[in-house]
Amino acid sequence: MGHQIALCASLSGYKVKCTDTNPDILAKAISFADNYLKERVIKGKLSEEAANQAYENIAFTSNIEDAAADADLVIEAIIEKLDIKRTLFADLDRICPAHTILTTNSSYIVSSRIADATNRPDKVCNMHFFNPALVMKLVEVVKSPHVSDETVEVLMNASRKMNKTPVLLHKEIYGFLVNRFLQATRQEALKLLDMGVASFEDIDIAVKNGLGYPMGPFQLIDLTGIDLAYHVGMEKYQESGDPADRPSPTIVEKYTKGEWGKKQVKDFIITIPKQILTKK
Repeated sequence: MGHQIALCASLSGYKVKCTDTNPDILAKAISFADNYLKERVIKGKLSEEAANQAYENIAFTSNIEDAAADADLVIEAIIEKLDIKRTLFADLDRICPAHTILTTNSSYIVSSRIADATNRPDKVCNMHFFNPALVMKLVEVVKSPHVSDETVEVLMNASRKMNKTPVLLHKEIYGFLVNRFLQATRQEALKLLDMGVASFEDIDIAVKNGLGYPMGPFQLIDLTGIDLAYHVGMEKYQESGDPADRPSPTIVEKYTKGEWGKKQVKDFIITIPKQILTKK
């Protein structure tokens, strides 16, 4: 999701640096940005001037110091593994100026489990976008106990300037808002599949045509990534110790085989200069 969040920001006038340690992933991000902007112009969805400005606003680098050293806002979108996030946030705390806000795009890991890896817990917050980030309007901002009112205000305003619709959670809760609803549907769908009650195709058809959902639970898992479903389930199971929290056998099998769905794993950090954040 990182490259799409980066483009959302650059299209809204922000100066953005997008970074990844994997050169192949970074090359794909550059190619995606170029193709996306060109296609939007061809389809008449974006003026050539706006596309050129968006491309001028975004830079790509494999060096995290270069990306974050002068950042005012960082959006992390790496793998859903707590230890890796904590290591990254400790590095960012060292690299970034003292005023920099550090956010995680995690869909399940709450910022209170990351904040103490830094010396700025009041500036560590969940800022959760939805996939695909260029299309989906919603952003969940979570007001954890350690997060300052000023941090929340900046993130809500930044979301609006990126043409998103932010919602504010006044306390931490596993899965936030939307994913709690989705999780209930997904868990039941996987249970029915694992029991052999129906095929995944028919379960999707039933949910779409019976409940009016725009896509079935398995279509959504395929889009967001089976690897994400696996890691989220394992993180929850390791935290709770409850066997019921373990990933579905179907998810484990697909993950082990490397069948992760349409989504490719992309790890990004986005940095947005303060003068852009505070522009009128």
